[in-house]
Amino acid sequence: MSLAIELRHFRAVAAVAEELHFGRAAARLGIAQPPLSQQIQRLEQLLGTRLFDRTSRRVQLTDAGHAFLVEARRVLAQVEEAIGAAHRAGRGESGEIKVAFAATVMFLALPRIIRTFRGRYPSVHLDLREMPTGPQLTALREGEIDLGFLREPAADPEFELETVMTEPLRITINRSHPLASRRSLTVAALAEEPFVMFPRDLAPGLHAQVMGLCRRAGFSPRVVQESRELYTSVSLVEAGVGVSILPASVEKLGWPNVRYRPIPAPHGTTRIAAAWRVDRSRPVMAAFMAVVRETTG
Repeated sequence: MSLAIELRHFRAVAAVAEELHFGRAAARLGIAQPPLSQQIQRLEQLLGTRLFDRTSRRVQLTDAGHAFLVEARRVLAQVEEAIGAAHRAGRGESGEIKVAFAATVMFLALPRIIRTFRGRYPSVHLDLREMPTGPQLTALREGEIDLGFLREPAADPEFELETVMTEPLRITINRSHPLASRRSLTVAALAEEPFVMFPRDLAPGLHAQVMGLCRRAGFSPRVVQESRELYTSVSLVEAGVGVSILPASVEKLGWPNVRYRPIPAPHGTTRIAAAWRVDRSRPVMAAFMAVVRETTG
């Protein structure tokens, strides 16, 4: 029986109950009075009980009609909420988005992006995850995250890539090192120095960029220590283990015994790109990227 009851029946009962007049209720629903009367009669037949007492002078709800009206209004409200929820999701105004970022990106525009997005889309759950570029690529492929902020990502037909930020690279050196007294340094000046480096799998694009800078300067860096954390890399430089080439945002970590020098080379800038899978674009991601472009443009 429930399958034969349609949404129009709920609307018909609500309109007649609120107007207590079939003519006015029909006009409100945009239909003629006879079809409205037929809908109510059909519904009463399905239910096996009268919903309205009606005479030539008045229309009045029965007890069964009162009970049905309560539930009818609840159903109609749920339908409106479902329609609204679908519209909000379709506009990217609700749902969830999982965003990953390399640690140093938090020193750049990401905090403003997060504040703006949360203020504009309070119904969207923003799941933030700190993650190096290499693991982000894996997480994107496996669907564990929706969008990542990657350093120097390589072109990949599986991903949409959009450069959203750039950042200078810095020669990072202990302040007591003889080279630290120079106000400017070239990468070539590091040829004989031991290097602290991050592993290739952590940030493959940035690793390749640093190695390329060294090759163009005529040497291959002698790596004496690898570190998977930027904090640790700078700590090792401060400890005198070696020199490094790192994103400029590490200066904000505040190590007092470390000096940073710009790289006077056309390749001394690293780019950060937003990345997402081509086959997983969603309205909420489009809304997030609109905020990213607005904030970083």
